[in-house]
Amino acid sequence: MSEHEGGLKLAVVGHTNTGKTSLLRTLTRDVNFGEVADAPGTTKQVQGARIMLEAVPVVTLFDTPGIEDSMGLLDYLEQLSRTNERLDGPERISLFLKGPEASGRYEQEARVLKKLLECQAGLYVIDVREPVLAKHKDELSILASCARPLLPILNFIASDSARLTQWREALARAGLHTCVEFDSVSPPLEGEETLYRTLSILLPAQQAVLTGLQLQSLKQKIARRAASMTLIAELLIDLAALRESSQLEPEALAQALVLQQGRVRQREQACVHSLLTLFQFRSDDYLSNPLPLSEGRLSVDLFNPEALKDLSVQAGTRIGAGVLLGATADVLSAGLSLGTGMLIGAVVGGAALGIGRYGTRVLNHLKGRRELSVDDEILQLVWVRQVQLLDALERRGHASILKISVHEQQSQKQRSLITLLKPLARARAHPEWSSLGHNFCDSLARQATLKTLAQTHHNEAIAK
Repeated sequence: MSEHEGGLKLAVVGHTNTGKTSLLRTLTRDVNFGEVADAPGTTKQVQGARIMLEAVPVVTLFDTPGIEDSMGLLDYLEQLSRTNERLDGPERISLFLKGPEASGRYEQEARVLKKLLECQAGLYVIDVREPVLAKHKDELSILASCARPLLPILNFIASDSARLTQWREALARAGLHTCVEFDSVSPPLEGEETLYRTLSILLPAQQAVLTGLQLQSLKQKIARRAASMTLIAELLIDLAALRESSQLEPEALAQALVLQQGRVRQREQACVHSLLTLFQFRSDDYLSNPLPLSEGRLSVDLFNPEALKDLSVQAGTRIGAGVLLGATADVLSAGLSLGTGMLIGAVVGGAALGIGRYGTRVLNHLKGRRELSVDDEILQLVWVRQVQLLDALERRGHASILKISVHEQQSQKQRSLITLLKPLARARAHPEWSSLGHNFCDSLARQATLKTLAQTHHNEAIAK
């Protein structure tokens, strides 16, 4: 990348191992930028990354090495001042950069200061877990000599050992009264917007660009949430509509159950992968926790209210809803008030009307077969796991090296499942809605149910 292209240039500066590279990874959503490690002096050279606004690069962030010997450098700069008393801050820094020490003892610090002078402003990253020491105060004094606006970024604020008050006081004493709390490992939900909004105050000439980035960040966040809810809704419909027919022999039933459990787990994992990709994380960022399926559900879901309602509408006068209700009640209770022959005749007549999927399922039941479907409790567990993963992704920085782990703690999310029941009951009545089935049909009715399911939880999340 050329360092002389137009646009806003920001130098990311600070002491060694304060999270400068981590900040760039999070702002650019690039888990592969630079090298992140819990060791001092990881970044040795200046590296650049771009931030795009509507596919146009408008900001270039430069990751710089950590300042290590600020106390020694400040002493050296003060000697230069005594020798050249009329030098102001930037002139003193320029003189230092032309001298032998800039390529010798203070070579790393020289890279930082040179880059800051080439930029319009600097982001000063602070590890607030560290106490404010003399070296930090000297560092602030040196950076101030460059006469560039500095925006302190208070990093690792989620830590129990954060010293926010101490650092705010130290920054105020150095004349830096404006700062931003931004944990690069676990950033606040509105962290990017706050950062751009604060920068626009320090850089009024760049207000249009920074306001554009602020709005873009908000739109992208809302779009990711909506897309995530659609992915989760598709997963739930696929599972709710899934059914497998099995013989009643124990071995055959056990085998069918194992196969169904495997398909359910694979489908959930596919959704996890899609969510990670959507948020630009890697697959190995997620600590896989297999869905705990110890037993399945044996059911004849044809007889849920939604299926009967749909069937009665299609059958019309040939097979009335009342007759169907009575017939299914006979099957469920093993009663003979209507009679098996009459029921089979009704099913055959129904098939002639284009309702063969129902006839096949009733006949399977009469022949002593069972249909396996995913239990409501499993659907609830899947939904909770996926929403918890989504919450974790929205609060995860792209510099985090810890694995994402989701636990089956349903808490108050159980109450939200009530809004799932109606569209999922509808899906149970349509096995062709499951992409895991043999006769998948992405009908308009399926799309409408999918949209309702996704939009309900998207609105709920926005309200929160």
